[in-house]
Amino acid sequence: MLRLVSTIALLAFSAASWAGPKVSVETTLGNFTIDLNQEKAPISVANFLTYVEDGSYVGSQFHRVIPGFMAQGGGFDKDMNRLPTNAPIKNEGYNGLRNEPATLAMARTNNPDSATRQFFINYSDNGFLNAEQSPPGYAVFGKVIEGFDVVEKMAMIPTKRIGRMSDIPVDPIVITKVTLLK
Repeated sequence: MLRLVSTIALLAFSAASWAGPKVSVETTLGNFTIDLNQEKAPISVANFLTYVEDGSYVGSQFHRVIPGFMAQGGGFDKDMNRLPTNAPIKNEGYNGLRNEPATLAMARTNNPDSATRQFFINYSDNGFLNAEQSPPGYAVFGKVIEGFDVVEKMAMIPTKRIGRMSDIPVDPIVITKVTLLK
């Protein structure tokens, strides 16, 4: 009985920890919904929502898709032109959230505090991106809670190389609408 109560409590805690703002993302490949963790990643969530609310994710594409690893988007338009950014944010890699399947994390350069508008969705358990294994890590701030099959379909599209960039889907996967759900 105690084990059952503990399991139920753990499940309730897990569900509650992801009970933040939700965002619907429509793409040329289909739609998915993200649950954001404002409690553990307040800076990353606020940053992401800035781009959602100003509409600048619309017209951007998933420009780097690596099967079994991740799908990255938000930083380039369908013609691979870099999109304008706000100031970089502080890395929240030590927030306790893990780079597990279906989670969203902030993309960044080698500078830990360089994340702006690009994010990625993990296809698998990418523990090597967590702060404990790769300090200071890549900050997880959300999770795909509906439509992960759409994200998985992205990995089935052939990719190409343009200049120094690789893993670009041959057929652009463009974000057509992003909505903060009430």
